[in-house]
Amino acid sequence: MHTPTDTNDHLATVSFALLQDWINALQSICPPRQLAALLDQSGIGAMHSIDLGRISHHQFVQLYQLAAVSTGDEMMGLWSRPIRAGALKHLCTVMMGASSMRGALFRFTTFWNLLLDDFRLELTEDATGLHVDLIPITDQSPQRFGHMLLLKLTHGITSWLAHRELPLISIEFPFKRPSFAEDYAILFPAPIYFDSNHARISFEPSVAQLSINRTDVELNAFLNRAPRDWIFTTFREHSLPLRVRSLIAPLQEGGDDLQSVASALYMTPRTLIRRLKADGTSFQSIKDGLRRDIAILALSQHSKSIETISQSVGFSSVATFHRAFKRWTGLTPSAYRKAQLGPKPN
Repeated sequence: MHTPTDTNDHLATVSFALLQDWINALQSICPPRQLAALLDQSGIGAMHSIDLGRISHHQFVQLYQLAAVSTGDEMMGLWSRPIRAGALKHLCTVMMGASSMRGALFRFTTFWNLLLDDFRLELTEDATGLHVDLIPITDQSPQRFGHMLLLKLTHGITSWLAHRELPLISIEFPFKRPSFAEDYAILFPAPIYFDSNHARISFEPSVAQLSINRTDVELNAFLNRAPRDWIFTTFREHSLPLRVRSLIAPLQEGGDDLQSVASALYMTPRTLIRRLKADGTSFQSIKDGLRRDIAILALSQHSKSIETISQSVGFSSVATFHRAFKRWTGLTPSAYRKAQLGPKPN
């Protein structure tokens, strides 16, 4: 499972746009001053003013931990009924008692069906795999962040129970493809589909028979790190775009490392390009995304100059880096740093 030293943990970011539905839900249960304090304490308050702003996994986890405690709702206003503190611990305890992963997933759906008023979870199994469906009971519009979080919880807890990231067939959402769709690839190691009838997570057939062997001590450690281990699982094994991302190094502007990455994946460059296209991305997009995230995380502290950051992500000139960074985020590197940190201290 996930450890704090995983490469993709400290080099990846997600867009603030992904969080916006979550922020809207928090607004419904938090007074403005309380919400502002939560955003500031997690280090993402300034992202409100940046259209293309991005946040680190650490900031994401911090906001979740602060908001869950502050609101007393472990799902923080994302569902019509509050999910009281201790629910996640009880859920994990119940699932740990199952004899197989199929049984654990059945307990997962039963647990949530006792808590949710507007949706029900249904577990089905067929020749293609094991499926958990989130089916609406009312006409309520799907909450994008809430749907993502519940499917991610399904995958995260079962992966923890199995001591490894479980392979998925697909993830489906009942809403249109959002502008931040690339962020879902950071969260789920599987093809993502939109405009489905309802939300669904599909596991490979082999998952059903997996045994479960976790201890109470391991559970306490898992809960103490929550939600880090179940939101940001180790995703390089099953997601081709993120396997490519982890192999792109060193970064050099204009350098053609496509051949070396394709060779490491036992593919021809043409096959790799074709498979990435089928996943809705490209080699250059992945490379640019990695450069962007490294730069953003470096800009979150004053220790490195913009020129040094520019060179570290493979740009031959600061001017070229400025143009690329503004294309990625809507701001120049110095403006982005100022929005996050304020003026440099004397």
